[in-house]
Amino acid sequence: MSVVPAEVLPGGALAVEETAPDAPVAELGPRARLWPSLVAVYRAQLSRARVARIPLLFVATFQSVGIMIMMRGVVDSRGEAQSVVAGSAVVVVAYVALNLLAQYFGQLRASGGLDHYATLPVPPASVVLGAAAAYASFTVPGTLVTAVFGCVLFGLPLANLWILLAVIPLAGAALAGLGAACGLLASRPEIATLLGQLGMSAALLLGVLPPDRMPGIIQFARDLLPSTYGVEAFARTFGARPDWAVVLADLGVCAGVGVVSLAVATWAYRRAAVR
Repeated sequence: MSVVPAEVLPGGALAVEETAPDAPVAELGPRARLWPSLVAVYRAQLSRARVARIPLLFVATFQSVGIMIMMRGVVDSRGEAQSVVAGSAVVVVAYVALNLLAQYFGQLRASGGLDHYATLPVPPASVVLGAAAAYASFTVPGTLVTAVFGCVLFGLPLANLWILLAVIPLAGAALAGLGAACGLLASRPEIATLLGQLGMSAALLLGVLPPDRMPGIIQFARDLLPSTYGVEAFARTFGARPDWAVVLADLGVCAGVGVVSLAVATWAYRRAAVR
């Protein structure tokens, strides 16, 4: 019986040490860039949520239209009418971007759906931004219908409705970031749903009701709500000579809060994905 030295065996330790440096090493592919990843996630979310979310969008629009009809017999000045119409239009954004997005991410976390995104070579920001942009896109038709109906109902001018092209994405970004953060940080989907409902209710009550009739403490809480600045920016455009500098300042606040809230949502996504 002969003994074969270990160094001549194919699986021997010495053979591994000698052949390992010469073996080719497979390189991992580069991670996808932010913008292409964002567009891909946006398209996927848009096609996925189209069928399920359109009925809910009708609910949000009818809700805002109903609020304006009820407030028609309450408001007694043009300034209050401007607040009601602007607030009702932004409520559609809050319903979808804040409430529904909080529910979506809460269910995604609870069902393990975040594990799927975590395996993809895409930046975490693209997942949050893509989903937020897709949900915010559903608010455009409902917001426009609500704004036009309110202007006709209260006799307000339609000339400056183009400002909604800035109000919808900026207010939507701020509210979508908050909704995504609530869904990702909530320990259970029921809590995410509760937080989304509370946020939408705050946007409804603090945005639609005329601020002059609110107590001081409520007005302070109203100033803390990011959607308020979208409401104010829209409402100021109904005047004969809008102060565009103030309108831009309000939109700037929405943009700043949107950047911060989306950054927080991205951090919450990373935190939830590694668990």
